[in-house]
Amino acid sequence: MDELDQLVERAQHEFARAPTPAELENAKARFLGKSGRVTELLKALASMPADEKKSRGAAINRTKERIEAALYDRRRSLAQAELDAQLRAEALDVTLPGRRRGEGGLHPVTLTIERIEAIFRSMGFDVADGPEIETDWMSFTALNNPENHPARSMQDTFYVDMKDEEGRWLNLRPHTSPMQVRYARAHARRYAGVEPMPEIRVIAPGRTYRVDSDATHSPMFHQCEGLWIGENVSFKDLKVVFTDFCRAFFESDDLQLRFRPSFFPFTEPSAEIDIAFASGPLKGRWLEISGAGQVHPSVVRNFGLDPERHIGFAFGMGPDRLAMLRYGIDDLRLFFDGDLRFLSQFN
Repeated sequence: MDELDQLVERAQHEFARAPTPAELENAKARFLGKSGRVTELLKALASMPADEKKSRGAAINRTKERIEAALYDRRRSLAQAELDAQLRAEALDVTLPGRRRGEGGLHPVTLTIERIEAIFRSMGFDVADGPEIETDWMSFTALNNPENHPARSMQDTFYVDMKDEEGRWLNLRPHTSPMQVRYARAHARRYAGVEPMPEIRVIAPGRTYRVDSDATHSPMFHQCEGLWIGENVSFKDLKVVFTDFCRAFFESDDLQLRFRPSFFPFTEPSAEIDIAFASGPLKGRWLEISGAGQVHPSVVRNFGLDPERHIGFAFGMGPDRLAMLRYGIDDLRLFFDGDLRFLSQFN
């Protein structure tokens, strides 16, 4: 047996011993790689006499073809073994009942938003929807947030690397309050010159975005802003509306509301709204569910209305948090993980 036959036999032996595709490729490199034995033999042809080079080259090429054939056979053998193992692991018992196609359902946050909308519609509120990419003016300036307000910093707000036609920066809206401005300005234009102007009653649910992520916060979350503007709207109306809403949403008259003084640039005075249940797993705990207050005169002016005549209140709440309270969920991230085992409970 000459040198080339021995080389083929050694390659066949090493290929047969390779238990995995990765080790087979390593064995291939020792024979057919850039530094492999066959490659070295081909390089050596350059130093041989011309009359020997042709016959020697042909012999080496035949050797290379035999090694490649052995490699191909072993690759096919390993692939077939892997397929057989997979088929054994995934074998089906055809005597079992067939799997039914599951029925889809609404996401728990969607169910919550629809419930909020239905309750407020029953109180005479419109539901407004608008763009999720907003101008800096709509997101902040119109709501009485000065240019140096920390809410405008990159730590709190996602900015889009472009400006509108008036040169104003664009951002992913950090709240749905811009829809209050858009709706109120459209309302003021529509009823300009009408006396008395119809009241503004609107809620604006939708997706919002902030740089925040933990068990109770998400970079993308939902908000529902509300606005009631008229010529004689007071905090008493706010308390009545929100009390009725909470009792309808949680289907319980057995709860209390508490208004705590707070600060928001777009309302004055401002308050945090807490609720407490008299029974159930949350009995006796005060839970913050909303921020609210009387709309600031500067914001009313940005609505295109006269703050000397028009007064009212605004509020903002998180449907995600309301869904957590209603369904007893303790981690906000479950809503956005896409785990069907969790989501199917609400179908």
